[in-house]
Amino acid sequence: MGKLVTVVGNAGVGKTTLTEQLCGALPLMHGLEQHASRPFQQLFAVDRTRYALANQIDYLLLRAEQEAAIRQRTGVGMQDGGLDEDFYIFTRFFYQQGYLSADEFQLCQRMHGLLRHTLPPPDLVIYLTAPLDVVIERHRRRGRTLEIAAVGDLATLDFLCQAWLRRLDRSPVITVDASADDPTFAAQMPRLVAAIQSLFES
Repeated sequence: MGKLVTVVGNAGVGKTTLTEQLCGALPLMHGLEQHASRPFQQLFAVDRTRYALANQIDYLLLRAEQEAAIRQRTGVGMQDGGLDEDFYIFTRFFYQQGYLSADEFQLCQRMHGLLRHTLPPPDLVIYLTAPLDVVIERHRRRGRTLEIAAVGDLATLDFLCQAWLRRLDRSPVITVDASADDPTFAAQMPRLVAAIQSLFES
């Protein structure tokens, strides 16, 4: 069975960048967010109340499908974000914002619970953290044509991320200070590469 590493953290903190760096340094399978190609993401950006449920169901299923593909092979695979981040951070945030009703949130909760019961938790979680002002500036610079999280949302997303990680007890977590403006993550790569290499050997 393949091993799974997820890179989590606030929107714009550098999850996809680090995932790509690590996949370039090691022979890793990868499952990326695919924000530009998801069928409901553009619709959700236009009408959040109408399309929030469809968008979240699509993302939860996508992440579970990526996990299943990684688990069915040998070796190690990586995701930027992942099933648990999509539920505990983004689904909860959309519920708090009123985009999801209570019944819709409970439907997502049931789906996440069943998917996580079916799939083992990640073998390693890499948590990227940086001061809010750094994340805001990085978020502004990344220039995505389709951006769901606004600058004003980042403080709440960071709070939800930290609240989830405090309860996380089934996966080891490596915290990475992503404050430095270095898209290569040069200072962090050696220990992260070593941690992931140990998964190949276990």
